[in-house]
Parts: sequence; structure tokens; C-alpha cells
Amino acid sequence: MGGISRRRFMKEAMIAGSAITVFPTIWLRKTAAAYEPKTLVHPNVDNLRVVGVTDPRMTSATEPVCSWARQEELTVKDAIWENIDGLACSLAETRSPAEAWKTIFIKPPAKSWSDTVVAIKTNHIAQQHTRSAVLSKICHTLVSPLGVKPSNIHIYDACHGEGMRHETPFADLPEGCRIEDTWGGSVATTRIPKPWRNGDGKSKCLKYLVDGTVDILINISMCKGHSSRFGGFTMTMKNHLGTFSPGPAHREGALDYLIAMNKTPEILGPIDGKTGRVLFPRQQLCLVDALWASKSGPGGYPTHQPNFLAMGVLSPIVDYQMATKFRGEAMRWRPNMETTRRILTDFGYEEKDLPAGARILGI
Repeated sequence: MGGISRRRFMKEAMIAGSAITVFPTIWLRKTAAAYEPKTLVHPNVDNLRVVGVTDPRMTSATEPVCSWARQEELTVKDAIWENIDGLACSLAETRSPAEAWKTIFIKPPAKSWSDTVVAIKTNHIAQQHTRSAVLSKICHTLVSPLGVKPSNIHIYDACHGEGMRHETPFADLPEGCRIEDTWGGSVATTRIPKPWRNGDGKSKCLKYLVDGTVDILINISMCKGHSSRFGGFTMTMKNHLGTFSPGPAHREGALDYLIAMNKTPEILGPIDGKTGRVLFPRQQLCLVDALWASKSGPGGYPTHQPNFLAMGVLSPIVDYQMATKFRGEAMRWRPNMETTRRILTDFGYEEKDLPAGARILGI
């Protein structure tokens, strides 16, 4: 895997952190900072590693087509939490869950954990939403063992999140966690790099990512079908059409826009303008909640109940593996491969680069 050493990564991160402390407007970019393909994003975890687990114990009965409220009744919290800890250990290649989470989540330079601000992007469109047991496990992990204040954890969907607190009143969150609904929406203008509009375009984004308020971004997505222009699916990359304005993706250059917005500093973290290296990772975990899933979408109720969860740290790798190995091979929902390959190749990779014979570890 190409990139820079952990020592150099952390040195540059400390420099970036000092700059952010002194000059918080470092995030307000005048140019579209370009991520250099195939460079390291997360320094502690193999960026190309994706892990997954299938476990019928995570639900108490089989009802593939049912409402979110019914799914909440059927989820088994203890089994889900146990499996998420197991996935973290597999992803970080450690034995201890506490050690695994401290490997996956990296404290921003010049900040304490108690001052760290975390945003969790969840998908609130239509009828399929993440389950409380999945979301609450991540929130509790941030609080302990890490030490993030619950009031600094913000759960949002800037596009479809209106009414989230009432429509999906997530249970068992640490007291003080904030379900932010749209969190003000995508209102701050930022530049979008290539391939969209050859790097000359601007779009709207959640302001707390543009101005650098958010230190750590966590992506919790669903596993649903979608238009073939997005590969026939929606997971972690398209989840950020609830972070950035979705408008351009439905008017022009849909795939270019999807890929480009996932290369921005708003998602990846501050990027060195000369080298294209990510100085400090912002999006530190991508989790796909496929306890229930659907072949079609994005609307409607789920069609299947796979009892499956997956995670990784680099969004295009997670989506490629999920689209080809889980949706394509395990569920036999074939993706549009021309589009799906671009998700991989536009970030500099080919399938032969992926570890474990290009498998999701655990399937």
C-alpha cells in the first residue's frame, strides 16, 4: 500500500494541528485541495482492509419486510455490541476491543478527548435507517474507553434528517448525545476537486465540516439499491449526499460528483496542497449496517434480512467490497461494474491491490 510512514504522518499531523489551533480558518480553502490517489489516509489501520460478520443472533426473529420500529423490537443489543467489538478487533488486528478502538479512533492534535467533536452521518431517507443498537455502540465506545463528552457527539443527516429525533428516537445513547436532525443543512460553500467539473466547481456542505468544528467523522450507512448511475447501490460514499448538497448528483456528472466530494478535506481531513497527502484523518470509520438490506431503493422497506455488519476506514474500498462481494456475490444483486470499478480506480487502486484475495474478511 502506497503512502507515508506513521512517524512522518503523525509529525505532519502535529504541525497541522498546531496550525488549526492558531488559525482555525485553515479549513476555508481557496482552491480545491487534491487528494493524491493511493496515499495513506488512516495511519493505524490497513486502508484496504474490510471486515464483516453474519450472525443470526443479532436479531430475534426473521421478518425481512418490516418497519424501523419493528426492527428495533427484533434487534438483540448484546449480540450486536459483541460483534461490533469483534469487527473492531479484526479491523485493527488486535485482541482487545479497547485497544482496537484506540487504534481506529485517533485524537486530533493539540486537543484532549474531552474537547474532541465527533459527527456521525446516518442515513435518514425514506423507510430504512440504522438500528439503535448499532449507533449506540459507536457512541458508547467514543465515551468509554476514549473519553469523548456525549454532548460533543452529533448525529445528523443534513439533507433528509428533518424530524429524525421524532421518527427514529434512537435508544440507549449516552446521556447528552445530540440527535441534530439536519444540523442546519448543507449551507457552507466549498470547492470540489476533480473529477467533477475538472476541479473548478463549488457546492454546499455542512458548515461544521467546512469550518473545521468537527474533528472526527464517522460514516454509518445502510445497504440499499439505487440508480445504476451510482453503481446500483447506496452505501458509505453516497451517504455523504446528506453532507454535501445532493443537487449536482441529480443534474450533471453524478458519478464524478460522488467520487469528488469523497476526496475533499471535509471528508478525508486536511490535505497538503503540494503532496496531496492527508495530514490528519477526519473520517476514521465507515460502518455498513446491513442487518436489514434491500436489492432496490433508496425508498421502500427492506427486502432482506442478512444479519450482516461490515466496517473499514476508507470509504471507496468499503463500498467496492460491499458492492462486489456482499451485494454481488453473497446476495446476488449484481452492481453496475463499470461504475463500481471507477469507485476503486479513481482512488488509485485495482482489485489486485486488495488484501485477502479481495475478500471481505469474515465472509
